[in-house]
Amino acid sequence: MSTGFFSVPTPKNEPINSYAPNTKEREALIAKLTEMRSVVADVPMYIGSEEVRTGNKQALTSPHDYQHILGYYHEGDATHVNQAIDTALAAREAWANLPWENRMAIFLKAADLSATKYRNELNASTMLGQSKNAYQAEIDAACEWIDFLRFNVHFATQIYAEQPISSENVWNRLEYRPLEGFVFAVTPFNFTAIAGNLPASAALMGNVVVWKPSPQQIYSANVLMKVLKEAGLPDGVINLIYTDGPLTGDIVFNHPQFAGVHFTGSTKVFQHIWKTIGENIHKYKSYPRIVGETGGKDFIVAHKSADAKALAVGLVRGAFEYQGQKCSAASRAYIPNTLWEQTWEYVQADLSEIKVGPVEDFSNFVNAVIDEKAFDKITAYIDNAKASDKAKIIAGGNYDKSKGYFIEPTIILTEDPHYTTMCEEIFGPVLTIYVYDADKYEETLDIVNTTSDYALTGAIFAQDRYALEIANKKLVNAAGNFYINDKPTGAVVGQQPFGGARASGTNDKAGSKLNLLRWVSPRTIKETFVSPTDYKYPFLG
Repeated sequence: MSTGFFSVPTPKNEPINSYAPNTKEREALIAKLTEMRSVVADVPMYIGSEEVRTGNKQALTSPHDYQHILGYYHEGDATHVNQAIDTALAAREAWANLPWENRMAIFLKAADLSATKYRNELNASTMLGQSKNAYQAEIDAACEWIDFLRFNVHFATQIYAEQPISSENVWNRLEYRPLEGFVFAVTPFNFTAIAGNLPASAALMGNVVVWKPSPQQIYSANVLMKVLKEAGLPDGVINLIYTDGPLTGDIVFNHPQFAGVHFTGSTKVFQHIWKTIGENIHKYKSYPRIVGETGGKDFIVAHKSADAKALAVGLVRGAFEYQGQKCSAASRAYIPNTLWEQTWEYVQADLSEIKVGPVEDFSNFVNAVIDEKAFDKITAYIDNAKASDKAKIIAGGNYDKSKGYFIEPTIILTEDPHYTTMCEEIFGPVLTIYVYDADKYEETLDIVNTTSDYALTGAIFAQDRYALEIANKKLVNAAGNFYINDKPTGAVVGQQPFGGARASGTNDKAGSKLNLLRWVSPRTIKETFVSPTDYKYPFLG
């Protein structure tokens, strides 16, 4: 598309490498994994032009092999939080005043670097640090991250091109200013692409950022920062710090120049952030932007007309890819009794082939959950189900943390649609199924809609178009991303803008123009070429 005097490439989604046996990309990725496992990384914070090493080193390990040290990161303290804020604010004027096409060029270059020179390093760091298999790392750390960069440039140019109409002797225009102050990006462990996009999208629109990643994602965050710096991101625009969460929040949310937060994480933390901002609202120079995506209790509903094989694949992939640690992962399913037996046969057949183990073995579909805290929480749900008279485990249920945090894909069958694991977010490879009377489809949809506080993703499987439309209407507020005859995961930038409402977040749709609009403060400019010289209007005679 063309905007003003400048033309930017029309983006296409980054092609996905298969990493199939005997392919060059597989060999290259294995070589990078071997290389990175053999080196103990020293990971600094990035504040302005400085690589900050505090000497307070914390180990970075693989969830699937937690005795292996990938490296150490340098943990910071309150002085580094304040330093990052001051550095960001010092960089703000020059960055905000840089013509927008120069900002865009940096992020387009970062996309090309990520697609070529850094692709294997981004994927390998995500595999080793976050225990993602090759395919899950590829669609995240490479493809989605690259898509965010390219499509954000595309959407930004659309925003800048949107201008008001003008009248005789008047020229009206909109200036899309960055926010006045700094943006705080708080990013999760489960997606390298999200960790990069939260600070990058705000920076693209001219903002300066203090970025605090999840400790479990620091290993790949370091690679993202290397990419951005090589792409030409000026010092101080994005400052990457590894500091205690509550300490950081106390400083950031009390600062008068705090302009907004871009967040992905737990509902509890996000609600605390919102409450804190509300209590401190009188301290800020501007009303801060609050953009956040939290959790989900994502569903799959099948109608009696559904294709049983497609449904089975949707259940297995939707629930167990990346160990169920996607906020969009299928966690509860509602299957009609007329379809259950056939579906279950297909699911059993798939589960019998699935292997669990480390990411370095490409035959493993399921790998480790992120850390011991997550392992203990997930396995407590499994143990409770084993002891419950309202549920029974019909697949999996075994786990082992002697070397890595491994949990088998686990399926719980319950006769109570309000059983604990049908209601509470688990964030692990656990799917709970409720088999309903096929004649009570609409009543079951009402249960789906009212069971959870979340409204992130959901899927409906049916061949009956009337049944699909009924679900579409009854579940209109139950999911921000709604899938028909497909699993409820795998949103693609530019195709399915991502975000949920209710307790799942502010639904500002990452991967769309809507999200970028949150990081600008428009100014309307009216220029009159021939000014009035008499105060009188015609009605006065």
